[in-house]
Parts: sequence; C-alpha cells; structure tokens
Amino acid sequence: MTSVDFEPHRGELTAYCYRMAGSFHEAEDLVQETLLRAWKARDRYDPARASVRTWLYRIATNVCLTALEGRARRPLPTGLGGPSDDPGAPLQPSMDVPWLQPFPDARCEADTRAGLRLAWIAATQILPARQRAVVVLRSVLEFSAAEVAEQLETTVAAVNSALQRARATLADAGGMDEIAEPDDAETQAVIDRYARAFEAADVEALVRLLADDAILEMPPVPLWFRGSADYGRFMHRVFEMRGTGWTVRRLTANGQPALAAYTSDGRLHTLQVFTVVDGRVSHNVVFADPRVFEAFELPGRIS
Repeated sequence: MTSVDFEPHRGELTAYCYRMAGSFHEAEDLVQETLLRAWKARDRYDPARASVRTWLYRIATNVCLTALEGRARRPLPTGLGGPSDDPGAPLQPSMDVPWLQPFPDARCEADTRAGLRLAWIAATQILPARQRAVVVLRSVLEFSAAEVAEQLETTVAAVNSALQRARATLADAGGMDEIAEPDDAETQAVIDRYARAFEAADVEALVRLLADDAILEMPPVPLWFRGSADYGRFMHRVFEMRGTGWTVRRLTANGQPALAAYTSDGRLHTLQVFTVVDGRVSHNVVFADPRVFEAFELPGRIS
C-alpha cells in the first residue's frame, strides 16, 4: 500500500468535509487529518474489503464525527430568527456565532460539487452529525447502504432509518428547490445585469432584478431582510455609506454565481453568493469575513 497516492482524492474529500463542517478552513484541516491517518494505517488497508476511495471516506467520516462532537451547528442569519424590517438597523457583527461559510468552487473538481448549495448545506447543519453523514454519503455521494453501514460501523437498517429521518427534516426545512447552474445563459445574463447595476450603484436597476420575496443576509451580521423593497432600501444605505464607483469580479461558490465587490478605492468589501430562480435573484448571501476572502484567494486590493 506504500505506493498508493492519496492526493487525487483530496478535492472530493474537502468537499465532503465541508458538507459535514460547514467551513472550508475546517474542512481542509479535517482532510489533512484524514490523509495523515490513512498514511499511518496504509499497511492495514485491505483492498479485498473496500476501494481506496471508500476506505478514505470511512476515515474522513470518523474524523468529522469526532471533530463535530458537541459542536454547535453553523447557521446563516436566516436560521436564527425572523427578518428585520429596519434597513437602518445597526450592523453589529456577532463574532461568537460559528457562521456557515461558502465553498470556493475553484478548489475542487466540477464533478464533486453536487450537494454544495448554500441552502442545502445550511439545512443539513440542523441534522445531528451522524444523520448528516448518512444523507451526504447516501444521497450526494451515492454510496450503498451497506457501504455507509461499514463506514459508520452500524447496520443497514440503522442507515436506512437515519436517512429517512434526515430526509423528513430536510423536507420540513424548505429552501431545497432546484436552482439554475451558474453557467446557465439566463442566470449569467441576470448576474451580468446585477453586476453592472451594482458597479453603477443603481438601486432601481438592482431591485428590478429581484424576486418579490428576495432575501438578503450578511453574516457575521445576524440581521437579514426579506422582500425587494427592504433589499433596495438597504442597498441605498450601502451606497450612501461606501460611495459609488464599485468594481466587481465574477466567480462561483457552492455551485452558484458569486461576485467579489471592491469599493471605489479598490478595497475588497464583500463576497456575494446568489441564488437565481426563474430569471430573478431570490437570495443573496453577503460575506464580509476576511477568512472567507482568504479561502477564495481574493486580493485585498485592486488597482
């Protein structure tokens, strides 16, 4: 087993650990621990029992479950309470909350990005860690019930029961509708128009691109807004505070279109991750955490 290269599996393992932990930085640490354990145990690997990939996922699952034991879930602001009706409310960050973070698509292969939508990740954070592992391994990665039972050291019946409970919880959570891919032509056109309106600080043009019940949230600030009217009023406030002359860079996160926004003096301001449904922006999660910028390898300044 000494000649086996684990590195080709790093990308998909990082995506898996992110689905479990809700943090890209933590996922990287969990994968590093997984590969270290695999290397130390390489002489005990039995190819007659499982493929290298399945074996690595078993180790990764154990690493994640140990790390998540007793840990609070990672929410978005929408998971903590109702929307604000005051677009002028103080923007006081809550740094004691372990906020859900976005996943930089560029850090893994395209064929491993299933099950990375922010809404889905936020919903699965509600689940107990073992149920989360079952639903990811079975529904996203499509391991068999027998393989998952082996990975979790339990029975097929227990896996099926956990999967049924997890799916019921996720169905009740809502926000699980299918959304267009970021390279969908209509989605690209919407984001292009949004980017131009944002750069021009044109609130009216932004609002025309929104669904009536569009959501805007801004972790680590815990408040959030629902509805195009409040969204627009808040954007008026942003542009009054930060001025005009913005620049945006297009990228993708969690399999969704995203924009990095820079102020007129070239400073990185936010990373915005969009959900586009039926040709309208229905959700924008705006991240201002420097560690998120670091994960996306965004320059802090542009000229």
